[in-house]
Amino acid sequence: MVPYWPDIAKRRSEAESTNEFARVFDSLDKVLFSTTLRDVEDRNTRLAQRNIAEEVLALKQQSGKDIFVGSLSIASQLSERNLIDEYRFVVHPVVAGKGPRLFDTVSSEKSLRLDFLGSKIFQSGAVALHYEKHM
Repeated sequence: MVPYWPDIAKRRSEAESTNEFARVFDSLDKVLFSTTLRDVEDRNTRLAQRNIAEEVLALKQQSGKDIFVGSLSIASQLSERNLIDEYRFVVHPVVAGKGPRLFDTVSSEKSLRLDFLGSKIFQSGAVALHYEKHM
């Protein structure tokens, strides 16, 4: 994601909706989890100094807005540790026969119940679904 979106935000060379997403994404503070990188050049990105669970718990204690996760493996780990309050899925009109699945780590003994909060349909045919964890 970094440096792709910041580059798009600077060049503004894509469709207007893509440029707008890039502009918003570039303005957000980001925490990057990496086992290989030692530094990042993006002004709004910092490398995580703790493990995923500790870092997210610390972020949740801060004031501010939502935490968005752009990694299937990190989302799975956070879901496993019960650290996700709301889920936002974007379903694209493409069927992938193979690949990782978000909820492979949810066991049959420990189901994950979600309550529907809303949806949005995009011109592309994609549908955004918003759920919160059932209490």
